[in-house]
Amino acid sequence: MTSPKITVNGERLWQSLMDLAEIGAYDDERTGLRGVNRLALTDADAAGRHQVIAWMEEAGLAVRIDRMGNIYGRREGTDPTAAPVLTGSHIDSVATAGAFDGCLGVLGGIEVIRTLNERGIRTRRPVEVGIFTEEEGVRFGTDMLGSAVAAGRLTVEYAHALTDRDGRTLGGELARTGFDGPGCPTDVCLAPPYAYVECHIEQGPVLAENGVEIGVVTGVQGISWQEITIHGRAAHAGTTPTHLRADAGLAAAQIVVHLRALVDSGEYGELRATVGHLVVHPDLTNIVPARAEMTVDLRNPDDTQMARAEKALATFLHDLEGSQPGLSLTTRRMARTAYVPFDEGVRKTIAQAADDHGLEHISLLSGAGHDAQEFAALCPTAMIFVRGEYDGISHNPREYSTPEACAHGVDVLATTLLRLADQD
Repeated sequence: MTSPKITVNGERLWQSLMDLAEIGAYDDERTGLRGVNRLALTDADAAGRHQVIAWMEEAGLAVRIDRMGNIYGRREGTDPTAAPVLTGSHIDSVATAGAFDGCLGVLGGIEVIRTLNERGIRTRRPVEVGIFTEEEGVRFGTDMLGSAVAAGRLTVEYAHALTDRDGRTLGGELARTGFDGPGCPTDVCLAPPYAYVECHIEQGPVLAENGVEIGVVTGVQGISWQEITIHGRAAHAGTTPTHLRADAGLAAAQIVVHLRALVDSGEYGELRATVGHLVVHPDLTNIVPARAEMTVDLRNPDDTQMARAEKALATFLHDLEGSQPGLSLTTRRMARTAYVPFDEGVRKTIAQAADDHGLEHISLLSGAGHDAQEFAALCPTAMIFVRGEYDGISHNPREYSTPEACAHGVDVLATTLLRLADQD
């Protein structure tokens, strides 16, 4: 027998989203909007975590924290020995964020628990809501970090040793903020779940272009991050002949242009390439840059095409070293994940839940990385996308989804979790 559909309190969900958005809020001069800056394990992130833990405990969840600072809130089922159904996401943000990225999945999960409690619904399996550390990767250089450790792809020791640009370690910041696993007897506090489902704002235009509210996510495309350091030679801008320069700034610009050429060539499938961080040293008007530091973000839904693009970039970097006397380059891998397909059975459960709520839906691939891709290695996993406005812009204070769209997405999440949690 299929469990009934359930509908959450959309007004309460929205109020939670707006309240959390005030923690780490700032006034964005460029857009004139209220944004969110809650980088992982900063004081703002710690304050957000304490607030969400309070909401978890008010909803009757038993909270535990692992050595990565991942937070789990558990609602017991009638069979506490059964593997739990897990939902959640992250509340850390980029420096120029909106209110929805990650937060919708966490607060939506808590709203599901509130609704189950109010209706007196018991599930056979436990239901857990997770908050995963440093999903964005912008502070410690590796995205989906907490979930990657929880799923066993990365070790706790590796993660704790990562540093931010000020030299602070992740392990040190966990200890400073009090989220270094108090009360948890194991590293990650997580046995393989029965299933994982994550609700997330789309961060793209596909749902809006198709006039539907719900996306059933088929998988996540591959992601490749690397840091490139270019070593040149400082020299006087007015007296040094061009042919004698080892200009790190010029080399960085050539890399940016070459990446765009790789994309525009069409030879590497649906490749996307971004240089999101670029600084030169000594960063003075009249000095040829002695050093440039930059990051390269590659995305591709085809692993073979991704490997070809990475090889093409490596060849270009090798050739670039010989283009100016005294120029040298070093690269460091920051993150690399392959294309991850999501479970067909969980996707069908999501689609059926959307149908039962009378919500049109389409299937689509995620262009962004998500915690869900890590849990796909542990258990059947899929995602629900909620439509964003303004062309689906994200990582920007203009990121926005309507109260109705958020509520409908969490309605689908609630019904999906209930049905999975009642399965044998």
